[in-house]
Amino acid sequence: MAVDAGADALGFIFVENTPRFLTPEQAAPIIRRLPPFVTPVGVFWDHPAGHVKAVIEACGLRAVQFHGDEKPEDCQGYSVPVIKTIKLPPASTIDGLPEYRVAARFGAFLYRKVVAAYLLDSQARWSEGEGREPLEWRGIRLMAQVQPRDAQLPIVLSGGLTPDNVATAVDIVRPFAVDVNSGVEARPGKKDPQQVRRFIEAAKRT
Repeated sequence: MAVDAGADALGFIFVENTPRFLTPEQAAPIIRRLPPFVTPVGVFWDHPAGHVKAVIEACGLRAVQFHGDEKPEDCQGYSVPVIKTIKLPPASTIDGLPEYRVAARFGAFLYRKVVAAYLLDSQARWSEGEGREPLEWRGIRLMAQVQPRDAQLPIVLSGGLTPDNVATAVDIVRPFAVDVNSGVEARPGKKDPQQVRRFIEAAKRT
């Protein structure tokens, strides 16, 4: 359904004890059926490198997202591109926060030589499956512009995106891609086909 709706990549969450967890044995048959230009992405959270590599091989993943506290050295040595999550506060907590403190949270420059892209996400842990508040998009755009040239990697925007706000987010941030999960669900772990279609249409139209 997501492929038919126009998704360019599908995330497979290998994080145990979360509403969307699936095993490599469940993911592999789905990935084998994907069209050649739809990218299967494995999502991991502080997993050992050996485990991640075994899942890449077993499932045929073509990229991985690291959402935990992985250090730059933990993102090296993989056969597929690595996307590292940088966690930022939601928009409602930004007011009154000195600009240097906001910038300090944007630790992407530490990973600039070892990852293929940054994924900007909310600090709120998504393992419980609930929806989350959006990030402060204008601040993200500003931070991206002031990054050193050698740190300007593609940005994947996530965190609180929905079919109703993704067009505005794309227009402001101009990210390489957007990532959605709870924002298109009927309940935690269960996608709503209509919301998926609306989200992808709005993102691509913008």
